[in-house]
Amino acid sequence: MNQEPGNSGGPAIERFCIRTVMAPLSQPHKTASGTIEAAPLVLLDIETDAGVTGSTYVFVYTPMALKPVASLLGDLESLLVGSAVEPSVVSEMLQAKFRLLGNQGLTGIAVAAVDMALWDALARIANLPLARLLGAAPKPLAVYDSLGQMSPDSTAAEVSTSLRRGFQAFKVKAGHPNPVTDVEVVRAIRKEAGDQAWVAADFNQAFTATESVSRMRLLDHEGLAWIEEPVRAEDHAGHANVRAAIATPVQTGENWWGIPDMAKSTAAGASDFVMPDAMKIGGVTGWLKAASLAEANDLPVSSHLFSEVSAHLLAATPGAHMLEWLDVAGAVNQTPLTVSKGTVTAADTPGSGLTWDEKAVAKYQA
Repeated sequence: MNQEPGNSGGPAIERFCIRTVMAPLSQPHKTASGTIEAAPLVLLDIETDAGVTGSTYVFVYTPMALKPVASLLGDLESLLVGSAVEPSVVSEMLQAKFRLLGNQGLTGIAVAAVDMALWDALARIANLPLARLLGAAPKPLAVYDSLGQMSPDSTAAEVSTSLRRGFQAFKVKAGHPNPVTDVEVVRAIRKEAGDQAWVAADFNQAFTATESVSRMRLLDHEGLAWIEEPVRAEDHAGHANVRAAIATPVQTGENWWGIPDMAKSTAAGASDFVMPDAMKIGGVTGWLKAASLAEANDLPVSSHLFSEVSAHLLAATPGAHMLEWLDVAGAVNQTPLTVSKGTVTAADTPGSGLTWDEKAVAKYQA
């Protein structure tokens, strides 16, 4: 029987502070599915009776989702006030609450937000970086700059800027109307960054398996580190079929809603690598389960978005591979990660690496 999380004598939840912002990106990010100019974020701060606040954000992709996610978090506050700061217990209870409705979509996002904020609070209460709370330590992680879909010349100009910022690896949004343009973009990156530069391409679920294989017959000769989400995220068999037909490794995982989706993908042999999204996989609690499943299947683990918390999670993950850099919260976070010589290292300070810039939060409030 699932029981409500009670107060076990440790720190307890006192209240939630929920805010919505449209955080501008440093430049528009174009994908095969659309262009993002500002990140719709729901910020969650969970205050505890220990005088410590745990903070996180969730990226809801469309401004239309800001209000319902914030409203759902407000409802969860009334359920959780007085509960112990025990993120794994709280996460299990909330998932049970939503079992009939489903733990995907907005409900999954809200549950993950609570989980990540509680882990941040727990780390701050322990006066430890999240990585150390998880039994590891902040360490340099290979990082790639996640670039949008641009012309070859614009891509080369962006790579030049990225190189000056310390990046040595790059992922580009592929899927141009003319597949030859994808090849030209990859070659433009190598011309700017060097023939040995780490380069990956992301199709963003834009094609059928047949179309993906056709396009990859051109890209297979470009030495890509991986091709990402060539087909719809839930099409595990389609991913496996593409993987069997091309030479380039396949990457997927950012759109798994929890461990059940990951287990289906893994069982289908859908990819050579995995890249869970900290929010969609179920927060820190879900990530830890995903890391164990990946280790059991000998699959290298990369991250998707949420660079601050992901730097801690990857530091504690066996088989950690690459950290994705797309700084959706940079406009409202005072303590961003620093890229140096192709790596980032989570700050060795309490928590998961978030400190709100309150003036910016007020400025960009949605």
